[in-house]
Amino acid sequence: MKRLLGVLLVGLMAFAVVASGCISGGEKEKVTVTFLSTQLNPPEERAFVKDELLKEFTSETGIDVNFVPISYTDMVTRLEGEEKTGKVTIDVIGDLHGGMDYMASKGWLEDLSSMPKLEGRTFISTFEKYATINGKKVYVPWMSATYVMVVNKEAFNYLPEGLTQEDVMKGTDKWTYDALLEWAKKLKEAKGQPELGFPAGPKGLFVRFLHGYIYPSYTGYQAKEFDSSDAVQMWNYLKELWQYVHPSSTTWDAMADPLLKGEVLIAWDHTARIKNAIETKPDQFVVVPVPRGPKGRGFIVVLAGLAIPKGAPHKDEAWKLIDYLTKPETQVKVLEKVGFFPTVKEASGKLPEGPLKILAEGVAAQSSTSDALVVMIPNLGDKGGQFKEYYKQAFERIVLNGEDPAKVTSEIKPNLVGLFQEVGIETP
Repeated sequence: MKRLLGVLLVGLMAFAVVASGCISGGEKEKVTVTFLSTQLNPPEERAFVKDELLKEFTSETGIDVNFVPISYTDMVTRLEGEEKTGKVTIDVIGDLHGGMDYMASKGWLEDLSSMPKLEGRTFISTFEKYATINGKKVYVPWMSATYVMVVNKEAFNYLPEGLTQEDVMKGTDKWTYDALLEWAKKLKEAKGQPELGFPAGPKGLFVRFLHGYIYPSYTGYQAKEFDSSDAVQMWNYLKELWQYVHPSSTTWDAMADPLLKGEVLIAWDHTARIKNAIETKPDQFVVVPVPRGPKGRGFIVVLAGLAIPKGAPHKDEAWKLIDYLTKPETQVKVLEKVGFFPTVKEASGKLPEGPLKILAEGVAAQSSTSDALVVMIPNLGDKGGQFKEYYKQAFERIVLNGEDPAKVTSEIKPNLVGLFQEVGIETP
């Protein structure tokens, strides 16, 4: 009996050790953080996240991460179910601002303002403002993408009076659309041909310039003031500017090649579509903020953030993952591998001299301007194509065909606003 009792005691002690999460050497069982993300989902990006990014985090902290690439709809459905039942399994959410806004409105996200300070980084102020919704800090800015202007340094030799290279590089209040018009005029006079270019071809992204850049810069809105007197002023400006825009712009889908071939000295496009020009001739080009209009400096930001759901099972470990993903050196790695831009200012200091630094500094300069009027692409689902089509129609009718802007915009506006009413979101 004594021998039997001894065996039982040893067995109970062994069970207690296992149940307490202890293993040989006194180590505790590893925690696994569940990270759902609508971003970095393509196969090559997913491989980078799992094989490099998160592997390094686990090596540093001992915390495993279960990275779950997921669609926005599926993520919302899962999170809603878990929040309703009180059985939350998700620790970290990675999503775009629009999704974060929706989840915050449902009360599903933690207020992160009480979490420990993330040391050694300064988040771009514009991004920080968006991360605070209804007075609560619901996410941490993670990654960004945008559209910018690229200038061949030769163009700085033809600046109009009163505008300096520093004004353009830093995006001061002197760098306006009127100044761009004067600059483009001087360039045409000096070079004998238009030197400003836009990707206004069939697959170009010029429509983003219309609704996300020049419209808010002149009206304060993307669509709400579509037919206002401010909008008419903007269209008349664009008609005047277009005589200094390279005629091949309506055939160009991306601006890297026209820049490299010297067909234009100034261009606007998505960062991904001008990246090759910067990489090929980094000494020849600079990336600069876009001009400002009467209402401010309108520009699109594709902003992704990191949030912690209410009731997350591993909140402290989740915060460690957020800390790691927003460190300047980690953000640089993401830029180098997948092309998303940092949300912290210190990241540019970690970049080696060259094309990526040129891009990152230009993006940071635009995002940090005091008159920034940040625009998010409306989430209209399958109606997004029609949204873009209305702006294209207005451009073709007014600028290319010379129709009256007041007449055209008043005809198009009811259909444009109707898209937002159908989807049930406020007209931006």
